[in-house]
Amino acid sequence: MTPTVRRIVANLAVDDPAADAPFWTGLLGLETPMDMGWIVNHSAGTAQVQLISRDATAPEDSRVSVEVADLATLQSVHDGAVAAGYEIVHPLTDEPWGVRRFFVRTPQGVVVNVLAHG
Repeated sequence: MTPTVRRIVANLAVDDPAADAPFWTGLLGLETPMDMGWIVNHSAGTAQVQLISRDATAPEDSRVSVEVADLATLQSVHDGAVAAGYEIVHPLTDEPWGVRRFFVRTPQGVVVNVLAHG
């Protein structure tokens, strides 16, 4: 199965995600569809950026989030990552905010959050 990617979002490490809101929403006019305190998503259509202080459930912070089409695709990507020998940093997890996700480390060390909405 070829993964169907729905979106890719940069996860920018910051001390206080709320502190940058005036820049993203005021200056650039983005909306804020998600604010969980530790992670805030600002967007305009398909353009998105996430500010993250510290992931609430994972042992490391991801630098990018990749949303795939559905849970079956997510399982396929996870199985492919394991078969290829990539390091799984955070196991497949059903998160309380409605996503299933896992973190995988690329060969160059970038931690990627791969997710699907459940």
